[in-house]
Amino acid sequence: MPNQPTVVLDAKAMERTLRRMADEILELADGSDDLAIVGIQRRGVQLADRLVALLKARDGVTVPRGALDITLYRDDLQTVGPRPVVGKTELDFDIEGRHIVIVDDVLYTGRTVRAALDELADFGRPSRIALAVLIDRGGRELPIHPDIVGKKVDVSASDRVDVHVNEIDQRDAVTVVRKEGA
Repeated sequence: MPNQPTVVLDAKAMERTLRRMADEILELADGSDDLAIVGIQRRGVQLADRLVALLKARDGVTVPRGALDITLYRDDLQTVGPRPVVGKTELDFDIEGRHIVIVDDVLYTGRTVRAALDELADFGRPSRIALAVLIDRGGRELPIHPDIVGKKVDVSASDRVDVHVNEIDQRDAVTVVRKEGA
């Protein structure tokens, strides 16, 4: 049985972290011209929506927001089962020549991001792709590194990092659940 979750970010800390990340995105992209934010399904999309809203509040511009469902691009698709649940990919804008920021909730092995890069390549060739993650938990299996990190959390491979967003989970928080005995 797992231990009680430890809160890493509460709702207010999560909001502050996303505000800082939005500022870092604008700095990295040198403004909002040709910028687009693309979230990875599921919680990366909700975080992308919040970042887009923060960018609009800060600069008064609406940055295009897309969503990627990487299910069919996974390198472990055969282990998912015979009927994987595939969500929606939405890229209602031309990514050609844009500065794309991929947003995900937790970066772990890097395999989800690799799949997102593969899927994004099917839609065109952006001028630059950056990665923004709310939580970097370490443990990379691929040479993938985030450009913008909300919070770095050192956990063991057996620990679970959960990002809760109000839109899905009715609360905002980041928690770590440590394996019993760890």
